[in-house]
Amino acid sequence: MIRLDRPALPALDFVPLTPEHLPAALLLSQAAGWLHRTEDWELTLSVSKGVAAMDGERLVGTALCSAFGPVATLNMIIVAESMRGRGVGRQLMQRVMALAGDREMRLVGTQEGLPLYRKLGFVERGRILQHQGLARALPPERPVRIGPENLETLAALDTAASGMERTALLARIAALGETLRTDGGFAFLRSFGRGHVVGPVVARDVGAARALISAAAERMAGRLLRVDLTEAHGLAPHAEALGLAPVGDGTAMVHSPRSHPSSDYQTYALVSQALG
Repeated sequence: MIRLDRPALPALDFVPLTPEHLPAALLLSQAAGWLHRTEDWELTLSVSKGVAAMDGERLVGTALCSAFGPVATLNMIIVAESMRGRGVGRQLMQRVMALAGDREMRLVGTQEGLPLYRKLGFVERGRILQHQGLARALPPERPVRIGPENLETLAALDTAASGMERTALLARIAALGETLRTDGGFAFLRSFGRGHVVGPVVARDVGAARALISAAAERMAGRLLRVDLTEAHGLAPHAEALGLAPVGDGTAMVHSPRSHPSSDYQTYALVSQALG
C-alpha cells in the first residue's frame, strides 16, 4: 500500500483555553464521539487551566490541567481529525504538563493515546470501566439518605480516598445535583451528557459503594445513567444488574507519582474520566 504523507504541519498558535473557545471545543468533542454538553465543559474548565491549539481562527486541539492540591488531572485532550498524526497532541501534552508543575499527574487514556502517553513517561495503573444505560431500580442493601451534607466532611473523605484536594469542585457538583449518603460513604448524582452520572462514589467498603450506586439507579429508574468504575473493585456485575451496560473503557495512567496517606476510604467511581 502506498502511504500518502499528510501535508506539513502549519504554524499553530498555542493559547490559553478560555470560555470563548467552548463552542468550538464542544464541536471537537462531539466529532470525537464524546457526549459532553456545554455545561460539562464549563464545569471542567471552572477548576482548570487549559491550552488551545489554533490554526488561524480555527480551534484544532484542546487540553486541560485540573490542579487539586498535590495532584493534577490532565483531560479533554482532543485533536481535530484532520490534524492527527502530525505532532499536535504531543505539543498540547507538553504544554499542559508544564501547567501541572511538580504535581503528580493523572489521566485516563484512550487506546489511541496510549503510545504518546507512554513516551511522555506515564505508566498504567488499571482500567476505568464506563457503564451506561436505562437504570433499573433495585433496593439498596443499606439505607441511603438524600440531601445536603457537611461539604467539609465529604471533601475530607474524598481527599483521604483520592489524594486530591477537591473542595471547590465538590461544592460545584453538590450545587448541580443531589448528595447521596450512607454509613461509610457518599456519592453525587448530577446531569451529564444525555442523562445523569453518579460520581464520585467514595466508600469505606464495597457494600457502601453498591448501596450508593443502587440508590442512584433507583432515583433514575427508566432514565439514562452513567457510572465510571475503577475496575479493581469488581462492581461491574452490580452495575449491569442495575441496567448499566459496559460501553467503553479507558486506562488510568500516572506520571511522577507521590506517596499519599493510607485510608480505609477508596474511590469506587470517578467524578468523570476528566476529573478523576
